[in-house]
Amino acid sequence: AGAFAAQGKLPLAGVFLVVAVAAILGDNVGYEIGQRYGRRLFSKQDGLIFRQEYVQRAEKFYERFGSKTMLLAHFVPIIRTFAPIVAGIGRMNRVQFVIFDAIGDSAWAIIVTLLGYFVGSRIPNIDHYFLLAVGAATIFTFSPLIYHLVTDKKFHAKLRRRLNKRSAKVEKE
Repeated sequence: AGAFAAQGKLPLAGVFLVVAVAAILGDNVGYEIGQRYGRRLFSKQDGLIFRQEYVQRAEKFYERFGSKTMLLAHFVPIIRTFAPIVAGIGRMNRVQFVIFDAIGDSAWAIIVTLLGYFVGSRIPNIDHYFLLAVGAATIFTFSPLIYHLVTDKKFHAKLRRRLNKRSAKVEKE
């Protein structure tokens, strides 16, 4: 959107406003989902991905670092997606969440839009390169998750046990 604003196709102030409001609303929906329904994901003591220990860690973490997290999380891929949900699951103070999230979202909206504006003003016909940029951003965003799944020994052990149970069940049938 910032690149389109640089080309005169969108108003820059309007882009700031729409991006910030959308981010704030999305994060508040994520917080609400985490607060209302998130703990159900962690109902098993040791699920494959969702573990009880994660809820306890989240509560301690958001009690201590919640405001800083909501200011900075928007600038870190993957984290920005899950931070509001985990804040809800971890029962971060709602007023504190709203204030610091709005500040972080607004800063993120301005910085990212200006970055797009800068790049859009330097590269003619930038709209021809958006697909490549989206692909690169997707790879960058999911690489920490993939790395974690590849290196997490607990995850591998649980996955093997589940696969063995399923194959034993299929053999019985």
